[in-house]
Amino acid sequence: MRIWLQNVWLAVSSVIRGLWLTLRVWLKTYRRPTFTEVYEYPEQPIPLKARYRGFHRFDLTTCIGCDKCAVACPVDCIYINKSRVPGSKGFQVDGFAIDYTKCMFCALCVDPCPVDCIFMGSNHDLSCYNRDGCVVDYAKLPLEIAWGRATLTPNAVAASKVIDEPVWIKGESSTT
Repeated sequence: MRIWLQNVWLAVSSVIRGLWLTLRVWLKTYRRPTFTEVYEYPEQPIPLKARYRGFHRFDLTTCIGCDKCAVACPVDCIYINKSRVPGSKGFQVDGFAIDYTKCMFCALCVDPCPVDCIFMGSNHDLSCYNRDGCVVDYAKLPLEIAWGRATLTPNAVAASKVIDEPVWIKGESSTT
């Protein structure tokens, strides 16, 4: 009988301790400040870790159009349009689009690039109202945004949709 009472007391006391812990954590949630009170998100950027994998940054000036990043992508979200440059053995990259509705930010496209022209950035807030706004063509973005010197915004993506030619072509002088 004594062992049975010890087992009952052990069961009841462990349930009470678990409920007390749950109640304590639940009550702490009402005393902590909200996310926007801590970080003031729209006005000030959120602190990110050094290895955060956000939206890509792409350097069109060094890209050789080898398609290795598109082949390495497990979900096929990278689309590269290129044309042969007459009188040379290289390619001109006419379009480098990434469909962020399919991208899972795994960074598998970064490693196989032989010239390190694509890498993960720290931008995390590209919101849009339709799926067409989630397809970003880095060859048609302004150079400061494509290279990651400025923030990738939905307005810049929408403005890049009306441009037909890439903003920078090898051999021409850049205006940056």
